[in-house]
Amino acid sequence: MPELLSDTALIFGRYARQTLGSRFQILFGVLMPLLYLLFFGPLLSDLPLASEGDSWQVLVPGLLLQLGLFGASFAGFAVLIDKQTGVVERMRVTPVSRLALLLGRVLRDAALFVFQAVLLVLAALAMGLRAPLGGILIGFAFVALLTVSLAALSYALAMTVGTPQEFGPVVNAVSMPSMLLSGLMLPMALAPAWLDVLSHIMPFRYLVDAVRAAYVGDYAGPAMAYGVLMALALAAVSVTVGTRVFRRAGA
Repeated sequence: MPELLSDTALIFGRYARQTLGSRFQILFGVLMPLLYLLFFGPLLSDLPLASEGDSWQVLVPGLLLQLGLFGASFAGFAVLIDKQTGVVERMRVTPVSRLALLLGRVLRDAALFVFQAVLLVLAALAMGLRAPLGGILIGFAFVALLTVSLAALSYALAMTVGTPQEFGPVVNAVSMPSMLLSGLMLPMALAPAWLDVLSHIMPFRYLVDAVRAAYVGDYAGPAMAYGVLMALALAAVSVTVGTRVFRRAGA
């Protein structure tokens, strides 16, 4: 365990320094959710989107998880670059734990997207969002868990495929239906009954419902319980899959 922690900290530090050296990467990732907030949010301000809370308490949780969904899903492009530049080959001959090679990367991603989530929430507060501090912090925790889950799967996919031309279409084929069926932009309760039922097979829906519940101060309801269980299960499965792929690849 001490070796795993030190190896993870070493890998995390390496990629964190790369990220800190690129302000463009830090700020550009939050641009799309921020544009949704600025241009889409005012259109919903007078619409009854949910039985509890206002439109901002519906929209902002969805944008937070959209940030994690799309950002983490494409994180594997970094591994493809490392493979092409020989970084992965050099890491294969080191004694660093393969689990640490994965954890260091995904924890860097989680820190990055939580920071971007903070910027998004600050902008939303300026535009009229009102939510309890506990709910806002819970939202950040869900962003971190979702990032860990999807980044681990993204890195595993990048280790499996050979080129960006193979990687990109697979990610798009998964991320777009996930966004539409999880109710990121609008609650699925507004959808036709058949679409609402279909959306329950999408694990991200439970995370979205949990964060929306947290934003109205509902910390002990079934939505929160289902969301926490789904987020933890998804993270555990994803890290397990990612670690096996990294070990098998000798990465």
